[in-house]
Parts: sequence; C-alpha cells; structure tokens
Amino acid sequence: MLAFDYTDEDFYGDPQGFWIHGWTGEHGVSGKFKFLTCSIVSSDIPQKIPLVSIPVRMGHNMAHAVTWCLTVIEPMVKSISLILFDRGFYSKDLMLTLSNSKYPYLIFVPKNSKVRKELAQMEEAEKKTMQYKFKLNINKTVLKGETTLALLKQIFDKRSDKSYDWAFATNQSTIDLDHIIASYKRRWRIETGFRIQDEARIKSKSTDVNIRFFYFAYEQVLQLLWIVLYKEEESFKVFMIDMYEECLKRYKDV
Repeated sequence: MLAFDYTDEDFYGDPQGFWIHGWTGEHGVSGKFKFLTCSIVSSDIPQKIPLVSIPVRMGHNMAHAVTWCLTVIEPMVKSISLILFDRGFYSKDLMLTLSNSKYPYLIFVPKNSKVRKELAQMEEAEKKTMQYKFKLNINKTVLKGETTLALLKQIFDKRSDKSYDWAFATNQSTIDLDHIIASYKRRWRIETGFRIQDEARIKSKSTDVNIRFFYFAYEQVLQLLWIVLYKEEESFKVFMIDMYEECLKRYKDV
C-alpha cells in the first residue's frame, strides 16, 4: 500500500522564481520549498518507508507528478494494492488519470455541498456508496469520468471517544465499508514520518532548488537508516546525536 503527501521547508529570504511558493510572512517565513513524496505504509511497519520524492514548482500538474512517481516506483514493488491520498489530492484530473492508468486509489473527500447534502440524509452510523460522474475540461476538450463515493456518517472512534463523518472517493471494484477508515488511517504514518524527519532538518538560506532537494533527500535517507537499523535501540533524536558525534570524531582523526 502506498501513500502520497506534500511537505514543505521554510524559506526566509526574497521568494523569487517558480520553486519558492509564496507564504504569509508569519514568523519570518516568506516562502516554502515544496516536495511530493510517495511512501510504503503497512500495518506491519509503524513508520513510512519513502520510495521517491520530487520537488514541485508553482503551478505544477499534480496528476502528472503523481503518475511520474508511480512509474518510477512500479519496478520496485510486486504490485500496488491501493494508493492513499488526503483531501488536497481530491482532483478530477488526478482521479481520471489514475483510473485510466489502472491505479487503485482511495482519496479523502472534502465535505463540499454535495457530500454535506448526502450525509444530511443519512442515519447515524449508516454507510453507503454512490456513483459520481463528472466532466473535466482540458484544452477545450471535455473528458468524462466517474468515481465511487463512500460515505459514512457519525462513525464512533474509540481513540478519541468521538463520532465523525467520513467521505472517500475510490475506483476500487470491491469496497469494504467496515474497514475503509482503517485503511485510510495508514496514510497518517507518512505525516508522522515527516514530523520525525524534521528533527534532522538541515537549515539553509540557499535559493537553489537542487541544493534544497539534496538536503531534503538526505534527511529522508537518515530517517530510513534509523528505521531499518536502529529504531529498536534508540530514538531518532538520539540516533542523530550519535551520528553527529561519530562524524566529529572521525573528522578530528583525519
């Protein structure tokens, strides 16, 4: 099972060029370098295993970026059972592209007016699916597509002791409504992984996207080394301190 997510790194200078996404200026952050990452998420592995990351520029085509990553990943894995996306990926272009390429997806759907209307008509704890047909205009060409919306109203969550509404879009031929939430929650591991990765963040004032991407990829390599070799022995923070001290020792011995 795979999961996609965007993450970013702060920039504090003059946000010029197409690779620095504008920001509010809060806390001195004037822009963001953004990266798209695809990771393996599994019930057997508590952390995400990053497979590919790419920097993304302003105005990039999300569907093209995602499918390019998938073409890189396919030779590494036997099969792709499901691809998980958060609400930021809910896009007609992406859904149509993934379906045409035969990639199975599960996307968390924002509660737009259509979803809210359907949920309002449902009973508490009710679960249902419905077909959603849509049209997409690209370069004066109208493309038709469809997806399945899975709607679940006021489902009780034991961990938070609260009930929530859920809405998903999927192109799976078989949909298990009793386990669809658990399947999606595996995607949260990629966000947890980014929070861990932040402990290894390399601070830089560089505006060169190649340098910033190298630092980002290096941070992921360090996290992967910890997951595979040291996770059971020490925390990631302790691992980073040990790495620093070992490198400093070797540098002094040269």
